[in-house]
Amino acid sequence: MVTPWLVPVVLVAIAAAAALGWFLHRPEKRAAAVTWVANSGYLRSLTSYRRRMRVLRGGLAAAAAALALASLATASLTARPVDRDVRSEVLATRDIVLCLDVSGSMIELDTEIVQKFSEMVDSFQGERIALSIWNNTSRTVFPLTDDYALVKEELDTAASALDFDLDAWVYDQEALKKLEDFLVGTVSLDNESSSLVGDGLATCALAFDAADTERSRSIILATDNLVLGTPIYALPEAAQLAADRDITVHGMYASLSDADSASAKAEMQQVITSGGGLFFEADDPAAVDGIIEDIEAQQAIDLDADPQLVITDRPDRWYGWLVAGLGAFLLVVWRVRT
Repeated sequence: MVTPWLVPVVLVAIAAAAALGWFLHRPEKRAAAVTWVANSGYLRSLTSYRRRMRVLRGGLAAAAAALALASLATASLTARPVDRDVRSEVLATRDIVLCLDVSGSMIELDTEIVQKFSEMVDSFQGERIALSIWNNTSRTVFPLTDDYALVKEELDTAASALDFDLDAWVYDQEALKKLEDFLVGTVSLDNESSSLVGDGLATCALAFDAADTERSRSIILATDNLVLGTPIYALPEAAQLAADRDITVHGMYASLSDADSASAKAEMQQVITSGGGLFFEADDPAAVDGIIEDIEAQQAIDLDADPQLVITDRPDRWYGWLVAGLGAFLLVVWRVRT
């Protein structure tokens, strides 16, 4: 809130107004005007009387609670509720390509990785993001964009499509169709190659536009680095291509296979870290925070960013409570009086 001290001030003012209203009502004068009726004491024992008194007392308590809620909402709105975000217009010049291996050995791991990508998006403010998927050929799921609603929708679609058990005895035909539709463009039937990691990374490195502008560029590469066939680019060559274009490559390693996994992991880690990127295993809980912190901290230095405090008014947080409190108060008062 911009002026939180107004909350107690307004509440005290409302309480004072209520006390003043009670005092001006002069209940002692009202009592003097009462006419007493003999032999009417039995009325208090009647069921209907007791029911009416319960309704009256309950109604007054409910009305007091509703009025208190409306008063608190009024005080909070007076104090001007806001969101405070530290942003930098310079940081909006960052481009990030999510580079995902969708070969057969990765399918069962990709849903979790895509969900981690989605977690990263929640931390972004103005960056442009793209998603490229690849096996022995590549497909751009969506190009660089700062439309985060579209990004989240596409990542949710990807996570759903990749949530498929390739080892199942019987395939769900609807789920299989979703997976096939998502993987269109990532497999060339002209060869038997699979998971051409270097080619996939090279394609991601070529996904950045505005080459003549000063922008910060990063790739988040998720793969098991298990290659079948002969790629055009080996992983070190693709990493060098990215480096030549001033692109930082971060790695998320994931594997379900024991065959050659140790050497594949070691090669990927060496290539990523030697190029200045961060290397994590995909199931490492620190992966998301580590990559985000590096992108934000290091690139903020590189771009000479000057963060600014952005204040956004949020009356919606209390306006609904005000309407609810007043509505409940009027409803209860009407019910008590009838």
